[in-house]
Amino acid sequence: MTRYAASWSGGKDSCLAYWKAISQGLEVSHLLNFIHADSTKAMSHGLDSQLIALQAEAMGLPILQQKVTWETYEAGFKNALERLKLEGIIGLVTGDIYLQEHKDWIDRVCNEVGIKALLPLWGINTSNLLTEFIDAGFKAIIVSVKTKFLGKEWLRRELTKKAASELGQLGIDVCGEAGEFHTFVYDGPSFKRPVRFKQTSVVKNSDHWTLNIKEYSLG
Repeated sequence: MTRYAASWSGGKDSCLAYWKAISQGLEVSHLLNFIHADSTKAMSHGLDSQLIALQAEAMGLPILQQKVTWETYEAGFKNALERLKLEGIIGLVTGDIYLQEHKDWIDRVCNEVGIKALLPLWGINTSNLLTEFIDAGFKAIIVSVKTKFLGKEWLRRELTKKAASELGQLGIDVCGEAGEFHTFVYDGPSFKRPVRFKQTSVVKNSDHWTLNIKEYSLG
Protein backbone atom coordinates (compact mmCIF):
# COMPACT_ATOMS: atom_id res chain seq x y z
CA MET A 1 0.00 0.00 0.00
CA THR A 2 1.09 3.57 -0.70
CA ARG A 3 2.23 5.20 2.53
CA TYR A 4 2.15 8.81 3.68
CA ALA A 5 3.67 10.81 6.51
CA ALA A 6 1.81 13.61 8.27
CA SER A 7 3.37 16.95 9.13
CA TRP A 8 2.67 17.18 12.85
CA SER A 9 2.59 20.26 15.10
CA GLY A 10 0.62 18.64 17.92
CA GLY A 11 -2.37 20.89 17.23
CA LYS A 12 -5.85 20.50 15.84
CA ASP A 13 -5.18 21.24 12.15
CA SER A 14 -2.43 18.65 11.67
CA CYS A 15 -4.50 16.20 13.71
CA LEU A 16 -7.64 16.72 11.62
CA ALA A 17 -5.66 16.51 8.37
CA TYR A 18 -4.23 13.17 9.52
CA TRP A 19 -7.70 11.96 10.52
CA LYS A 20 -9.29 12.97 7.22
CA ALA A 21 -6.48 11.29 5.29
CA ILE A 22 -6.87 7.94 7.05
CA SER A 23 -10.67 8.27 6.87
CA GLN A 24 -10.22 8.44 3.09
CA GLY A 25 -8.44 5.09 3.22
CA LEU A 26 -4.85 6.33 3.07
CA GLU A 27 -2.14 4.73 5.15
CA VAL A 28 -0.39 7.41 7.17
CA SER A 29 2.44 5.55 8.88
CA HIS A 30 4.71 8.30 10.23
CA LEU A 31 4.55 11.74 11.83
CA LEU A 32 7.01 14.54 11.05
CA ASN A 33 7.79 17.28 13.56
CA PHE A 34 10.40 20.04 13.69
CA ILE A 35 12.17 21.20 16.82
CA HIS A 36 14.53 24.09 17.56
CA ALA A 37 18.14 23.02 17.11
CA ASP A 38 19.16 25.04 20.18
CA SER A 39 16.36 23.99 22.55
CA THR A 40 13.87 21.21 23.31
CA LYS A 41 10.88 23.13 21.98
CA ALA A 42 8.89 22.38 18.83
CA MET A 43 9.17 25.04 16.13
CA SER A 44 5.49 25.63 15.54
CA HIS A 45 3.68 25.76 18.90
CA GLY A 46 6.52 26.00 21.41
CA LEU A 47 5.61 22.68 23.01
CA ASP A 48 8.22 20.41 24.54
CA SER A 49 9.55 17.96 21.96
CA GLN A 50 9.11 15.05 24.40
CA LEU A 51 5.43 15.96 24.79
CA ILE A 52 5.02 15.77 21.00
CA ALA A 53 6.81 12.40 21.01
CA LEU A 54 4.42 11.19 23.71
CA GLN A 55 1.51 12.22 21.49
CA ALA A 56 2.91 10.01 18.73
CA GLU A 57 3.26 7.15 21.20
CA ALA A 58 -0.36 7.66 22.24
CA MET A 59 -1.32 7.29 18.58
CA GLY A 60 0.92 4.26 18.06
CA LEU A 61 2.98 5.94 15.35
CA PRO A 62 6.71 6.54 14.87
CA ILE A 63 7.70 10.20 14.70
CA LEU A 64 10.67 11.83 13.01
CA GLN A 65 11.69 14.95 14.93
CA GLN A 66 14.03 17.00 12.78
CA LYS A 67 16.23 19.65 14.42
CA VAL A 68 16.32 22.92 12.48
CA THR A 69 16.68 26.67 12.85
CA TRP A 70 14.57 29.18 10.96
CA GLU A 71 17.59 29.73 8.70
CA THR A 72 17.97 26.00 7.95
CA TYR A 73 14.26 25.15 7.97
CA GLU A 74 13.84 24.44 4.26
CA ALA A 75 17.04 22.39 4.02
CA GLY A 76 16.02 20.47 7.16
CA PHE A 77 12.52 19.94 5.79
CA LYS A 78 13.92 18.45 2.59
CA ASN A 79 16.37 16.29 4.53
CA ALA A 80 13.52 14.91 6.63
CA LEU A 81 11.48 14.12 3.52
CA GLU A 82 14.45 12.31 1.99
CA ARG A 83 14.77 10.21 5.15
CA LEU A 84 11.06 9.39 5.04
CA LYS A 85 11.37 8.34 1.39
CA LEU A 86 13.84 5.69 2.55
CA GLU A 87 11.01 4.35 4.74
CA GLY A 88 8.77 4.00 1.70
CA ILE A 89 6.87 7.27 2.15
CA ILE A 90 5.61 8.81 -1.10
CA GLY A 91 3.47 11.70 0.20
CA LEU A 92 3.13 14.26 2.98
CA VAL A 93 -0.17 15.25 4.61
CA THR A 94 -0.33 18.83 5.92
CA GLY A 95 -2.96 20.84 7.79
CA ASP A 96 -2.87 24.00 5.67
CA ILE A 97 -6.30 25.59 5.14
CA TYR A 98 -6.18 28.81 3.13
CA LEU A 99 -2.83 30.64 3.30
CA GLN A 100 -1.74 30.48 -0.33
CA GLU A 101 1.94 31.23 0.39
CA HIS A 102 2.06 28.21 2.73
CA LYS A 103 0.53 25.95 0.09
CA ASP A 104 2.90 27.27 -2.58
CA TRP A 105 5.89 26.56 -0.32
CA ILE A 106 4.73 23.05 0.58
CA ASP A 107 3.96 22.24 -3.06
CA ARG A 108 7.38 23.48 -4.21
CA VAL A 109 9.47 21.81 -1.51
CA CYS A 110 7.67 18.48 -1.78
CA ASN A 111 7.92 18.56 -5.57
CA GLU A 112 11.67 19.24 -5.42
CA VAL A 113 12.13 16.17 -3.23
CA GLY A 114 9.79 13.99 -5.28
CA ILE A 115 7.10 13.76 -2.59
CA LYS A 116 3.38 14.26 -3.16
CA ALA A 117 1.80 17.06 -1.08
CA LEU A 118 -1.68 16.27 0.23
CA LEU A 119 -3.75 19.03 1.89
CA PRO A 120 -7.07 17.48 3.08
CA LEU A 121 -8.27 20.70 4.74
CA TRP A 122 -7.48 23.06 1.89
CA GLY A 123 -10.24 25.50 0.97
CA ILE A 124 -12.74 24.21 3.54
CA ASN A 125 -14.58 26.74 5.74
CA THR A 126 -12.74 26.96 9.06
CA SER A 127 -15.94 26.90 11.13
CA ASN A 128 -16.93 23.67 9.40
CA LEU A 129 -13.48 22.20 10.05
CA LEU A 130 -13.58 23.00 13.75
CA THR A 131 -17.08 21.57 14.05
CA GLU A 132 -15.90 18.39 12.33
CA PHE A 133 -12.91 18.19 14.68
CA ILE A 134 -15.06 18.53 17.80
CA ASP A 135 -17.87 16.27 16.55
CA ALA A 136 -15.32 13.54 15.74
CA GLY A 137 -14.48 13.43 19.44
CA PHE A 138 -11.08 15.11 19.52
CA LYS A 139 -10.06 16.95 22.69
CA ALA A 140 -7.70 19.92 22.59
CA ILE A 141 -6.62 22.84 24.73
CA ILE A 142 -5.26 26.25 23.75
CA VAL A 143 -1.53 26.43 24.49
CA SER A 144 -0.40 29.65 22.82
CA VAL A 145 -2.03 32.98 21.96
CA LYS A 146 -0.82 36.11 20.23
CA THR A 147 -1.11 38.97 22.72
CA LYS A 148 -2.45 41.17 19.92
CA PHE A 149 -5.58 39.01 19.75
CA LEU A 150 -6.13 37.13 23.02
CA GLY A 151 -5.22 37.32 26.70
CA LYS A 152 -3.48 34.69 28.80
CA GLU A 153 -6.81 33.64 30.33
CA TRP A 154 -7.39 31.64 27.13
CA LEU A 155 -4.49 29.33 27.90
CA ARG A 156 -5.43 25.76 28.91
CA ARG A 157 -9.00 26.45 27.81
CA GLU A 158 -10.74 23.53 26.10
CA LEU A 159 -11.44 24.04 22.42
CA THR A 160 -15.22 23.64 22.41
CA LYS A 161 -18.04 24.99 20.29
CA LYS A 162 -18.66 27.61 23.00
CA ALA A 163 -15.02 28.72 22.80
CA ALA A 164 -15.28 28.80 19.00
CA SER A 165 -18.36 31.01 19.24
CA GLU A 166 -16.52 33.43 21.51
CA LEU A 167 -13.54 33.52 19.16
CA GLY A 168 -15.86 34.29 16.27
CA GLN A 169 -17.45 37.12 18.23
CA LEU A 170 -13.97 38.57 18.75
CA GLY A 171 -13.42 38.50 14.98
CA ILE A 172 -10.79 35.77 15.23
CA ASP A 173 -10.62 32.90 12.77
CA VAL A 174 -11.86 29.87 14.74
CA CYS A 175 -8.95 27.79 13.45
CA GLY A 176 -6.38 30.51 14.14
CA GLU A 177 -4.97 29.99 10.65
CA ALA A 178 -3.00 33.25 10.81
CA GLY A 179 -1.35 32.22 14.09
CA GLU A 180 -3.79 33.95 16.45
CA PHE A 181 -3.67 30.88 18.72
CA HIS A 182 -2.33 27.33 18.81
CA THR A 183 -3.64 24.13 20.35
CA PHE A 184 -2.53 20.80 21.73
CA VAL A 185 -4.62 17.67 21.06
CA TYR A 186 -4.58 15.22 23.95
CA ASP A 187 -7.27 12.68 23.03
CA GLY A 188 -9.60 11.56 20.26
CA PRO A 189 -10.42 8.78 17.82
CA SER A 190 -6.87 8.53 16.48
CA PHE A 191 -5.45 8.10 20.01
CA LYS A 192 -5.06 4.66 21.56
CA ARG A 193 -4.52 6.35 24.95
CA PRO A 194 -5.01 9.96 26.06
CA VAL A 195 -2.15 12.25 27.03
CA ARG A 196 -2.57 13.43 30.62
CA PHE A 197 -0.99 16.65 31.83
CA LYS A 198 -0.85 18.11 35.32
CA GLN A 199 1.42 20.99 36.22
CA THR A 200 1.46 23.98 33.89
CA SER A 201 2.72 27.54 33.99
CA VAL A 202 2.25 30.61 31.80
CA VAL A 203 5.22 32.12 29.96
CA LYS A 204 5.45 35.40 28.01
CA ASN A 205 7.55 35.04 24.86
CA SER A 206 7.82 38.22 22.83
CA ASP A 207 4.30 38.73 21.44
CA HIS A 208 2.89 35.42 22.70
CA TRP A 209 1.49 33.97 25.90
CA THR A 210 2.45 30.29 26.02
CA LEU A 211 1.39 27.42 28.26
CA ASN A 212 4.35 25.48 29.59
CA ILE A 213 3.18 21.90 30.23
CA LYS A 214 5.61 20.52 32.82
CA GLU A 215 4.19 17.14 33.85
CA TYR A 216 2.61 14.72 31.41
CA SER A 217 2.07 11.01 30.90
CA LEU A 218 -0.03 8.52 28.97
CA GLY A 219 -3.47 7.84 30.43
